[in-house]
Amino acid sequence: MDGAILILLAALAAMLYASVGHGGASAYLALLSLAGFARDEMAPTALALNILVATLGAAHYARAGHFDGRLLLPFIFASIPAAYLGGTVTVSEDVFSLLLGLALLIAALRFLMPIPSVVAVREISNGRLWGVGLPSGFILGFLSGLIGIGGGIFLSPMLLLTRWADVKKTAAVSACFIALNSVAGLAGHFQRGVPERAFSLTLSLGVAVLAGGTLGAYWGAFRLAHATLQRVLGIVLLIAAAKMLKTAF
Repeated sequence: MDGAILILLAALAAMLYASVGHGGASAYLALLSLAGFARDEMAPTALALNILVATLGAAHYARAGHFDGRLLLPFIFASIPAAYLGGTVTVSEDVFSLLLGLALLIAALRFLMPIPSVVAVREISNGRLWGVGLPSGFILGFLSGLIGIGGGIFLSPMLLLTRWADVKKTAAVSACFIALNSVAGLAGHFQRGVPERAFSLTLSLGVAVLAGGTLGAYWGAFRLAHATLQRVLGIVLLIAAAKMLKTAF
């Protein structure tokens, strides 16, 4: 894949992911995989880009009044240390390909399946929220650090399906969850060593994803996201998921 095309696609991915409160790591991993980059370069690069875009999304959604700290806290309490732990773990190429393929598949479905803009939110007690949030946060955090994503592709469907939050609040909580997990996961990767090429990759893609993420975060927080473009991204992620799963098997 040509470098200019990679940068353009990364910017488009950042715009679309930021519009729903995500950082875009699964898309960056998909693009870097299709471009032939090595696994140890992909994960830290995706996490670093994730931090940039998810932080933008969190800021825009919070400014629009959609953030709910009570909903976020139980999940990040366990996910942050788990993401750091996941970042320090090395798995085989087949296991990594399998986990990444499944994550990409979930991300693709997230963009291909229609989600209603209005959700009847259910009240949830603090006890149940912490009872579900702690173990879920640990699992999602560990997977986030291990494969180089922020965990939002897992958290946001959970919040929507349980009806604990509407679409905008889900995006706001997911963006914060992703940013914090990505910082912890990246710290874990730094502990075991990050290839020098990952730094240059991050620099070359960073400006593009910042531009795309800024536009997408504003678009999602204050306007409606464009469904057609999201479906196109879903198809790209499906292709990348199929590639990774084929590698695993």
